[in-house]
Amino acid sequence: MKKDFFTYQAQTSPHPLALEISKAKGSFIFDTKGKKYLDFVAGVSANSLGHNHPKVTEAIKNQLDNYAHVMVYGEFIQKPQVDLCKLLAQNSPKNLNAVYITNSGTEATEGALKLAKRVTKRAEIIAAKNSYHGNTMGAMSVSGVEKQNSAFRPLIPGTKFIGFNTDEDLNKITHKTAAVIVETIQGGAGFIEPKNNFLVKLKQKCDSVCALLILDEIQTGIGRTGTFWGFENYNVTPDIVVTGKGLGGGMPIGAFLASFKMMSLLKDNPKLGHISTFAGNPVIAAAANATVKEILNKNLLKKSLRKEQLFRRHLQHSSILEIRGKGLMLAAIVKTPELAVKTIHKCLEKGLILFFLLFEQRAMRITPPLTISDKEIVEGCKILIETLDELS
Repeated sequence: MKKDFFTYQAQTSPHPLALEISKAKGSFIFDTKGKKYLDFVAGVSANSLGHNHPKVTEAIKNQLDNYAHVMVYGEFIQKPQVDLCKLLAQNSPKNLNAVYITNSGTEATEGALKLAKRVTKRAEIIAAKNSYHGNTMGAMSVSGVEKQNSAFRPLIPGTKFIGFNTDEDLNKITHKTAAVIVETIQGGAGFIEPKNNFLVKLKQKCDSVCALLILDEIQTGIGRTGTFWGFENYNVTPDIVVTGKGLGGGMPIGAFLASFKMMSLLKDNPKLGHISTFAGNPVIAAAANATVKEILNKNLLKKSLRKEQLFRRHLQHSSILEIRGKGLMLAAIVKTPELAVKTIHKCLEKGLILFFLLFEQRAMRITPPLTISDKEIVEGCKILIETLDELS
């Protein structure tokens, strides 16, 4: 299988981890030789309830027995879609009361940008340096790392960049600006939290020039940072919010939310202003419904904050400079990129899955399932600390 993987499957990096998977359950992944790995990554923040969660699996099977794809998004009334939109709206601020389901977080970013231009009738988009919003042309255009973008230019024009947590850059937002898009916590940059009420100031500046604030909650949303939406931690409410990853419990999905008044602009002048064949697939929507309900019913929001503190207590080492992030969106920052690489690979050998961040090369991603147990946290931290002892 490994030979065929490298022969026929397009690669995304020069040196993939190339773990051959046979099955996964709970917080663990098993390879084809039967070796068990404790998963501290959760499909890069996607498997909110771990692997093969019974509630998600049951929802998928039940929906498959009824119907799968039947019509392009937004034409037929399908209960899984309606239920998911209602559930998300009911757990969001009042102005975020209309939901457009997409196939991925990146597609949700595209929809949000289109909506902002449609609402404001302006063209300029402002994004943050060192940001990441996805890999389609529109999403790349608002992602602020030139090393990632340069090989694919020209991208979509009309984008300017400001520094995250840089108050003086707020003056770049003017009456020409349609929207500002930022991650609530910068992910690829190293899990950078907003400081000194930066997001509050950003929203105030947007309001002063009638621009919209789009918050990218693809990683921070759906309970990962201790509140349903990450922005609830920072006393701000966006005009549009983008989500994905953990929403589907391991299934591919995204969504963007705005007011019903704004969202209605996508349905006319022109008609089908935003359309997708497979968006809101009923099987995947059913999985997302089960995921969100389980997160809420099992109080996994508050539990993620308690588990964060457990990680912080057990990840004390001279080679760890700091633990960044909030809830179960954490990154251990070590002294050098070389140490991060060696540690991640050595931990994999020992049965612990960690991963990299896009732009902060000293970081080791720790984004486990929200369902991870205290015992599993302590077990994984012990492996990580022992590995750092060996490599330091």
